[in-house]
Amino acid sequence: MDTVAGAVTQEPPPAASGRQAGPLIVTEDVELLDDLLRLCAAAGATPEVHHSVPERAGGWEAAPLVLVGDDAARRVRGAARRRGVVLVGRDQDDSGVWRRAVEIGADHVLMLPDGEQWLVDRIADVAEGVGRPALTVGVMGGRGGAGASTLACALAVTSAREGLRTLLVDADPLGGGLDVLLGGETAEGLRWPAFAASRGRVGGGALEESLPELHSLRVLSWDRGDRIAVPAQAVRAVLAAARRRGGTVVVDLPRRIDDGVAEALAQLDLGVLVVPGELRAVAAAGRVASAVGMVVRDLRVAVRGPYAPGLDDREVARLLGLPLAGEVPVEAGLARPREGKVPPGAGRGPLARFCREFWERALLEAGAA
Repeated sequence: MDTVAGAVTQEPPPAASGRQAGPLIVTEDVELLDDLLRLCAAAGATPEVHHSVPERAGGWEAAPLVLVGDDAARRVRGAARRRGVVLVGRDQDDSGVWRRAVEIGADHVLMLPDGEQWLVDRIADVAEGVGRPALTVGVMGGRGGAGASTLACALAVTSAREGLRTLLVDADPLGGGLDVLLGGETAEGLRWPAFAASRGRVGGGALEESLPELHSLRVLSWDRGDRIAVPAQAVRAVLAAARRRGGTVVVDLPRRIDDGVAEALAQLDLGVLVVPGELRAVAAAGRVASAVGMVVRDLRVAVRGPYAPGLDDREVARLLGLPLAGEVPVEAGLARPREGKVPPGAGRGPLARFCREFWERALLEAGAA
């Protein structure tokens, strides 16, 4: 999508409520209006329609997005310059559209039908009130039984207890289900197989409301059926929707990397590799780190004792060539997860303290604190 230069004198203000107002459509072209209304409906937004700049005070300035039909460009030429103006047309060969876009200070020029998907996504962003994307953290074990799933649950529970919107994603279909680990295997809500056919854009709000709520967080896990994978496109669409809601997303990842896991890795802001303090675990973790490090830009190691002779958390990090995320406290719940009602990280013990300190650092580094 090409950006058109133009003076900008004001930003559209945020809506007073959590749900944003719909876009403003300015056009007298009946066919174009039909298309724009259809695209708004696909994005879940209710637009306001005018033939020219709205007469009421603030109508033009307050809209989170303005879609100006090419037929109406001259009628809005004198309106205040602002961000979020899209000039929409149909004639791909009309070179004059760029001049008209500059005259009204449009950010983008969009031609239908080619730009329909981009426009649906942009309208949906407006409808959802998209802000800062969620800080997305992936947790994986350096070897089997490292305690990665329990740490992922503890991080998610701690995030939710700190008042952050939190989604825990189980990306390991062979792990037994994080809903089970959290004591919510019978909780109502959708599991991964329900999203297997997802393509394109998934509504963030609809996703959140459809999932089981356990311990003040939403959980996307697996059911007890035979499906052990979902297409990569579905993983991409679901995680993108989760990130648009803001807060934090914690993803429990397997050590094997297929197309779906690769999509999850590509959306991580931070990866945490859980490694027990023993030489064989370090050797196995080195292979995992080599594969994951090709996708995850920020990969750190969290070390769990007890340690073999000559090892400690700093030495494990040095051997792996990774930054140290910290030493995961040794707790019975981490070594032998119990499928009970008290989730990992819910108390005031060392694991909860580790998770709180982890989020303090990670959110500060991400500029979200």
